[in-house]
Amino acid sequence: MSRQKGLSLSGLLFLCALLIVVAMLGFKLFPAYAEYLTVKKALNDIVHNPEYRSSVKEIQAAFERRVTIDNIKAVGSKDLDIAKQGENVSVSAAWSVKVPLFYNLSACMDFEARGE
Repeated sequence: MSRQKGLSLSGLLFLCALLIVVAMLGFKLFPAYAEYLTVKKALNDIVHNPEYRSSVKEIQAAFERRVTIDNIKAVGSKDLDIAKQGENVSVSAAWSVKVPLFYNLSACMDFEARGE
């Protein structure tokens, strides 16, 4: 006599519940990671553009324009760490984001974007 193989109804419900929880976490955490990627791209674009390399004020003004265009809310131009080494410019920013998940549970994420 052979035994039946497969997924039971309770196993299927458990698997669906687990997938729903993972998807909900992903939907809540994705905007913070998307903003991190946007900041990183903006910093790289500013560093690789030769017209912004002359002064700190120009770099901050260029980043402020990107903040307005790309709708960046986590970082401002005053939060940038700008270092010049001869002709090379390094711009970085570090920030934390606290995302409420449910009830009194939150996810705290630390980001550091660097344009080199």
